Amino acid sequence: MIFGGNEINSITFSISKKMKVSVTHNKRLREVVEDDMITFTKEDADGLLLPHNDALVISLNILDFKIKRVLVDPGISANIIQWRVLEKSKLTESIIPAIKLFARLNLASVTTRGEILLPTNAEWVMKTTLFEVVDGDMGYNIILGRPWLHMMKVVPSTYPQLLKFSTQEGIKKISGDQPTAREMNAISIFSSKGKESNR
Repeated sequence: MIFGGNEINSITFSISKKMKVSVTHNKRLREVVEDDMITFTKEDADGLLLPHNDALVISLNILDFKIKRVLVDPGISANIIQWRVLEKSKLTESIIPAIKLFARLNLASVTTRGEILLPTNAEWVMKTTLFEVVDGDMGYNIILGRPWLHMMKVVPSTYPQLLKFSTQEGIKKISGDQPTAREMNAISIFSSKGKESNR
């Protein structure tokens, strides 16, 4: 948690006493300064099952496909996509061979099968995104890490289950899928209990 008016990568973070989180993006474009204020209020959590401890899971459009079970994880330094998603979309031939090792992904070390550049569409904001391709059971179809979050200048918040980001048309948001997040959490707990009983 960052208090006061600290600035990181031209983004100013501040937190008031009422726990209203504000983020200001300052952007110079043709000598014109734009200030977009991104805030999260308690009204953003209206309609959610509370209290909760759910991860932020969204849907994301890639090419002409709507991909569900996309985990937003600011703690990971890569964007990851499952091999099976590319296989279903007939995109495996576009994978660039590259081997990397991710430690502690899905409670184990995972070796990638390559990487792929794919266009992502978030509320009509298109970005070409580099994904690391993994083949294994991590549950989620995609994990969006810091590279995508920073490229989009997205501000995620798990409590209201929202992503917010500024565009030329103003602040846009993507709502999380709380039922899917709860389903994935239940599967994860069941899977870990099964592993413990087999020891």
